[in-house]
Amino acid sequence: MIGETNATAIASFIGFVLITLGITYWAARRTRTSAEFFAAGGQVSALQNGLALAGDYMSAASFLGIAGLVSKSGFDGLIYSVGWLVGWPVITFLIAEPLRNLGKYTFADVVAYRLRQRPVRVAAAISTLAVVTFYLIAQMVGAGSLIHLMFGLQYRVAIVIVGGVMLLYVLFGGMIATTWVQIIKAGLLLIGATILALLVLAKFGMNPLALFGEARDKYGEGVLAPGKLVANPLDTISLGIALMFGTAGLPHILMRFYTVPDASTARRSVAYATSFIGFFYLVTFVLGFGAAVLVGREAILAVDKGAGNMAAPLLANALGGTAFLGVISAIAFATILAVVAGLTLSGSAALAHDVWGHVVRDGKIEEAEQLRVAKIATVGLALLAIALGVAFEGENVAYMVGLAFAIAASANFPALLLSMTWRRFTTRGAVASMLTGTASALLLIVLSPTVWVQLLHNKEAIFPLSNPGVITVPLSFVVAIVVSLAWPEPLAQKGFDDARERMHFGPQTKGH
Repeated sequence: MIGETNATAIASFIGFVLITLGITYWAARRTRTSAEFFAAGGQVSALQNGLALAGDYMSAASFLGIAGLVSKSGFDGLIYSVGWLVGWPVITFLIAEPLRNLGKYTFADVVAYRLRQRPVRVAAAISTLAVVTFYLIAQMVGAGSLIHLMFGLQYRVAIVIVGGVMLLYVLFGGMIATTWVQIIKAGLLLIGATILALLVLAKFGMNPLALFGEARDKYGEGVLAPGKLVANPLDTISLGIALMFGTAGLPHILMRFYTVPDASTARRSVAYATSFIGFFYLVTFVLGFGAAVLVGREAILAVDKGAGNMAAPLLANALGGTAFLGVISAIAFATILAVVAGLTLSGSAALAHDVWGHVVRDGKIEEAEQLRVAKIATVGLALLAIALGVAFEGENVAYMVGLAFAIAASANFPALLLSMTWRRFTTRGAVASMLTGTASALLLIVLSPTVWVQLLHNKEAIFPLSNPGVITVPLSFVVAIVVSLAWPEPLAQKGFDDARERMHFGPQTKGH
């Protein structure tokens, strides 16, 4: 059945695409301005935005990658779930409210609020595109593997299909369409994964301990102990730093806070998102162990060239046959389509709003022109996503997203936090921090064991850690502080009180 055409999968997939294209048509009629294209006109409710945030976050890496890692490595696969989840309190207490009050469409609005616009926005666009690129790789690889598994199509044909459908969502529906696609997809994914987990537990008398015991009997005590996936303690800390702080630096997540009407709604939407995501990660842990026990590691790794991304669909096949495999695969595919749409939208916002609107046009740009540039950028990003998906065939998607988080944690989070909390932060400090974070993270990723040894086939890695977060995040903070102190900027200090007042009380206060 694996690799053969699955009628249920095709029917479920076509059904999802038709429904979401209908939403896109409806959204396209309501998307006439930049505010509607980038931020859904700021009219999304807390529950809707919470589901959409969860939808953005519960990506191919979460569903396919974590289940695959747990099935391969046991307990250690949970490090990604924990790392991604604990980033949300950082967003709740440090980021959500000030971001909503200070910004308009992108996180660069916040960093540049009291600094010089042009250099900050160029640096922010570079870091945003770096994060979006690595995140896109993971989603496209997951999509290609899924369609190859389900429809029997070639991997490259699958990648082109994903890119094409996603392009329709973003190009015509903008953030309104993307939000509703995310909401539908989040609901489907939560329901599908929960049913699959319940079917696994039903095999073990609804007792998770019996499932873990069976895994221990089959693979030894090590399956329930840490140290198999990340044996080096420094690598573990580095990965944790990247996942935790990277969450607060992801451009497509930060962009969601502009879709709600006010700061309190932004805060509430984070609470909803955290609840959905926390529950989902508990479910994927059960799926990973279930796949290891009921499908077997050899069968999982044989299907996906050692990456393990197909553990959840293979588990669905083992428990519910071809029909259930089709439904779960279609849900996973919907997950990828929705996340790719959100990523592409954040990339096009960086290019159209930050680079074209504020750097090229110096803030003097008409709505129609900004919208046109955003759509041109969307087409370019879709073509890039297709090319990258082809180039990185066979990589584990959770790992690839981990690298995107390392760049987000190093390039975006330090500048964002310091711009909101430190009076003496300067334009040069912000630019130096973002460029240093992006460049150092990219360089160390290339020199790491995964790229230097596994991808480029060198004998030994130059940089020993798989994830560079423990080096690059502190480096980015240090560079920001040193450069800001070396070249003070009186105007930036003067604007801090105004920015702080707006962060806490919103744009309605006196003087705005």
